[in-house]
Parts: sequence; structure tokens; C-alpha cells
Amino acid sequence: MTDIQQLELLLEHTFSDQSLLVQALTHPSYLHETGNSGGGDYQRLEFLGDAILGLLLAEIMYTRYPDWDEGALSQLRSRLAGQDVLADRARSLGIGAFVRLGRGEEQTAGREKDSILADVLEALIASLYQDGGLQVARALVVRLFEGLVAAPESLVLGRDSKSELQEYLSSHDYQAPDYQLVEESGPPHNRQFRFLVVVGDRVIGEGQGKSKKIAQQAAAAKALEMFGEKQGRTV
Repeated sequence: MTDIQQLELLLEHTFSDQSLLVQALTHPSYLHETGNSGGGDYQRLEFLGDAILGLLLAEIMYTRYPDWDEGALSQLRSRLAGQDVLADRARSLGIGAFVRLGRGEEQTAGREKDSILADVLEALIASLYQDGGLQVARALVVRLFEGLVAAPESLVLGRDSKSELQEYLSSHDYQAPDYQLVEESGPPHNRQFRFLVVVGDRVIGEGQGKSKKIAQQAAAAKALEMFGEKQGRTV
């Protein structure tokens, strides 16, 4: 089985025009070093994919949260379309293994860079749209993002709760927090992680999410809520 066929299985779509899929996987450095312009790199597809992703996320949220106002919907969409979340969703599919990189990017762990993974995911969404239409692109976006839309608290919108918790604990002479993975479940394309945040021998928060980063942020947010309730203030 070729790499393209393996990726088609992961995307759950067989391409009529596989050149679209190849283009979506091609980093500019690959073309620069090989001198082969071919079908081009992923940048134009990324531009289109960004717009398609925004539309489909808006559609999912509009249906799921009929009572939310425009501001709340926009905030959640912005968070879901953030580079870190997109990179996390790309990793859940194992996209990094298929990206075509130049030697320089290969040597600097380009396959693990959030910026490259996020761009390639958007390009892949565009390639699905171009090859199979909006419904095909929608199927992937729903598969990757519906769980996050259903549990927006796991994204800890607009906050870096781990940094906030670290600062709070330090200013109140507590020990540094320790994040402990206690459960990892679900299939490879839809993993779920659960973390405890521990200070000394005391559990002060628990959180779960689609990535370790999201789960740790959720655990830190719960700890901040606990301290806020204990002191009768909002943290």
C-alpha cells in the first residue's frame, strides 16, 4: 500500500485527483530543494481550507448551541481554529508522517512543528473539498472537531491556565504543580487523556481532553476554580 493510499484510508476518501492530495502534503521547502514545481506547494490550498474550516465549524456550532450569541460562537470558533488545536487534530490523524519536506525542515523536526501540521490540515480540508465537494470536507471536520465543540470547557478559552496556576502557587508559597497522566483511552484517531494536577500529596484538579496539552490545561483550570471558590473570588 502506498503512502497516498494509507492517507486516503485515514481521511476516509478515495481521491479522483490524487495530485490534490500530493499538493496538500508538499511544504514549500520541498519544492525549493528539489527544483520540481510540479503541482505546487500547499499554501494556496491552505488559504482555501482556512475558509472552508471556518464555515464548517460555524455550521457545527450554530446547530449545537442555538442559544449562544455571535460573540460566544466567534470566540469558540477562533479557539478551535487556533494553530495548537489544528496541530493536535493533525497529530491525531498521523499526518506528520506523510508531509513532504525539504532536508532543512526534516532535520529540524518539521513533521512535529505546530505551524506545518496546522497548515497541512487546512490544505487537506481544501483538497477534500476540491475533489469530493463540501460534504466530504464536512465529514472530516465533524470527525475531528465535533468532540471539542461538545466540550468547549476542555479548550480553556482564551486562557493559559497552567501559567496562571504556576504563578498563583508560587505567589502563595505552594510547591510546583505536578501533572500526572492517569488515563489514556479511545482509538488512535480519537484519543482521550485524563490528567490530575498534584501539589505535594494533594490532588487539586482534574481534567480531560483530546490531547495531553488540552487535558493539562483543563486540570489547571479546575484547580484555579477550586482556589477561587475557597477564597471567595474569581481567579
